[in-house]
Amino acid sequence: MIVTTDFAGLWVDSRYWSQAEIELAGSGIQMMKIQSAAATAHIDWLAQQLQAGQTLTVDGNVLGLASARALQSALEPKQITLNTQLDILDEVWSDRPSLPDAQIYEHLPPFAVVSRADKLAAVRAQMQAKGASWHFVSTVDDIAWIFNLRGADVNYNPVFVSHALIGLDSAILFTPLNKVSQHIANNLAKDGVTCQPYENAASALQNLNASSTLLIDPRRITYGFQQAIANQVKVIEALNPSVYNKSRKHPTEAQFVREAMEQDGAALCEFFAWFEQAQGQQRITEITIDEQICAARARQAHFVSPSFGTIAGFNGNGAMPHYRATANSHAVIEGNGLLLIDSGGQYLNGTTDITRVVPVGSVSAEQKRDFTLVLKGMIALSRMQFPYGTYSTVLDTVARAPMWAEGINYGHGTGHGVGYFLNVHEGPQSISGAIPNSDMVMEIGMITSNEPGIYRPGKWGVRIENLLLCVPAQTTEFGEYLKFESLTLCPIDTRCIALDLMHQEEIDWLNAYHQEVLHRLSPRVQGDALNWLKQRTLAISR
Repeated sequence: MIVTTDFAGLWVDSRYWSQAEIELAGSGIQMMKIQSAAATAHIDWLAQQLQAGQTLTVDGNVLGLASARALQSALEPKQITLNTQLDILDEVWSDRPSLPDAQIYEHLPPFAVVSRADKLAAVRAQMQAKGASWHFVSTVDDIAWIFNLRGADVNYNPVFVSHALIGLDSAILFTPLNKVSQHIANNLAKDGVTCQPYENAASALQNLNASSTLLIDPRRITYGFQQAIANQVKVIEALNPSVYNKSRKHPTEAQFVREAMEQDGAALCEFFAWFEQAQGQQRITEITIDEQICAARARQAHFVSPSFGTIAGFNGNGAMPHYRATANSHAVIEGNGLLLIDSGGQYLNGTTDITRVVPVGSVSAEQKRDFTLVLKGMIALSRMQFPYGTYSTVLDTVARAPMWAEGINYGHGTGHGVGYFLNVHEGPQSISGAIPNSDMVMEIGMITSNEPGIYRPGKWGVRIENLLLCVPAQTTEFGEYLKFESLTLCPIDTRCIALDLMHQEEIDWLNAYHQEVLHRLSPRVQGDALNWLKQRTLAISR
């Protein structure tokens, strides 16, 4: 968002255009359309609109270092000053919330497969390989992973506000001390970790020994912290070692995730069985969908919370990829159309994220066509085999090809990394149109979403999503090849498929997937849920 003396604009990527148009109406804030969240159109606008001698103010404590450098590069040639020392919001936001104070807890065995000591050792080995004696970490999911700790400071993500300074034989965790029990502090101390107040992080950087060499990740540290580093300290810039380490799930973690997927699938069987029986018998809204699907998950072992706010969008609401029903604005599920449900769960043994589209009443031929094109793209990526060293971004076109062939596209990425009882969105891999870099190579053990879509504003939306695990495929004279294992276990509604658009190998894949779903979930459900599962996994043919 940019505010000048006579203009206010919000730069919005294509996932939110329809929603922003509604929510900004009458606010005096203009929507500025961009294609993706990675776009830099706001920087270009600033460089064009601001005049020499003017000043742009942004709080350096929350401005990413890479973003600050992009701003400096664009504004300095125009003689525009960048002021990062002022937080204007703090002066006008009188009821600004204080830091959250939920207690930190440990992620324990058997689900914490790798010990805190071993994770610290792995990070330190990579620090030494780069010649660093210290490493500063500000990304809360990296910190939660390294220290085998979890929290509840960010909705749906089991993380806690913190920074960490890791040395070769000690580490400091900066977090509000009232969040850390004596028991956890004692356990941390056994691994050479001490706790200090959250606000001490900047002074710790300022007080580093002049002979220190500090490793930072410019895309995962703020400009304010970079400015706090003592001038004598040598700085090495590279990807946080923990980013790659946590993205490549340990084989035992992958097995726990498979179990979590079975639990999640069983919950969804219960939900969809209820939904189909309740249609026409009771009033169902998008809010009801959220309540029922969360209740079904909550009955499963090891469940902690949803992994994000449920997206239940009926007809036109489903055309907004990140739509969220509210008490004041939601649809009743009645009549004819498509209901899109994107939901997920946080379990001690894994994180889930799934999207399914189901019919309500009758479905039109055009709706079936859109559903089938999305399904074809989703199947194409699921079946993909590719050489080791392939950038994740290269795979994006595989899912889009069936839609591109019909002159159709979607504005969001096809896939994001998923954590292990951590953030439902994590890197470094991204199956999207992003410009590839060396961090985006697909690796064995990575879990990535597969979620192509088609959106007809005001009419309907279709998105089908499974999570995929990157696994070895084969080794030939041309090298090592990788493929995907479909982790998500839930039927894809065949009533929405236009069979004449499906190739036989796609039908074969779907039938095989449904047989696997039936085999894995049958022991976990009974009664109406089992009957629903059997009905929705029946083989199809042309």
